[in-house]
Amino acid sequence: MLPVAEDPDSDRRITPYHELRQLALAAEEGGLDSVWAADHLLYQAPDEPLIGFWESWTLMTAIAEATNRVEVGHLVLAVPFRNPMLLAWMANTLDEISDQRFVLGLGSGWSELEFRAGDFNFDHRVGVFEDSLNVALPLLREGRVDYDGEFERAHAELRPPPRRDGGPPILIASKGPRMHRLAAENADRWNTAWYGLPMEPFYERRDGLHAVCHKAERDPAEIEITVGLSVIDESTLGEDDDRTRLLLAQPEVIAEGFRAWQAEGVAEVICRLHPSTPDMVERVARAAQLVREDAAVQ
Repeated sequence: MLPVAEDPDSDRRITPYHELRQLALAAEEGGLDSVWAADHLLYQAPDEPLIGFWESWTLMTAIAEATNRVEVGHLVLAVPFRNPMLLAWMANTLDEISDQRFVLGLGSGWSELEFRAGDFNFDHRVGVFEDSLNVALPLLREGRVDYDGEFERAHAELRPPPRRDGGPPILIASKGPRMHRLAAENADRWNTAWYGLPMEPFYERRDGLHAVCHKAERDPAEIEITVGLSVIDESTLGEDDDRTRLLLAQPEVIAEGFRAWQAEGVAEVICRLHPSTPDMVERVARAAQLVREDAAVQ
């Protein structure tokens, strides 16, 4: 995960693009698989200053051009922020720029502050999300759409057509029954976050998704599970940090965490780093190497 937000602990400093680019290149050079960014506009915790974010689509387009091998994506796009027909065109174009390394990560959004600030539809965001899927996904997967929904509508043919058959893979983040249903019906990959080691909230969400898959007659094995992990340097731990949701940033400890998630059938882990520095990227890369060495021996 690239750090795209202002840091309230350092006078709201935000990581400049040239440093974000260095982090992405460190991930690629270290043998990691993917680079991601959150999609937010504004956030404010209780009794904390307002913080802002780099706009994630513009940023990840630049990262796609800077890199050559890693997948790039958003964890996850707040779908109600963007017109879904335009979203499909943007996804098709970014998949071209990245030479088919783009993952379209989608969610309904959750921060009421930024929805209200931009006059986005917070009260019906899941309805907007569902309508948006019914516009964007047919365009990307079939090349055309004819849809009239309550919140979104489009009648169009996607030109130029996706170079990748079926368009980029679709990742959906969900935790409730309605979003689980939409993931079960539409997703190639599913995400839940943020954790350290496998724990009960993960099991509840995964089992909830699988139950909905069975009801929808979708084989759960068809949806890759991805999990967001928080990896933290011990020197930055605070008294209020929930250690059950953190992995300490020592390569052997991170590797043990990776193995635990692998044993749960998780296909990919996406690491949010505290602090987000090239050294921390190197530690994660070393942990991944240790796990891959295990697999090679077996």
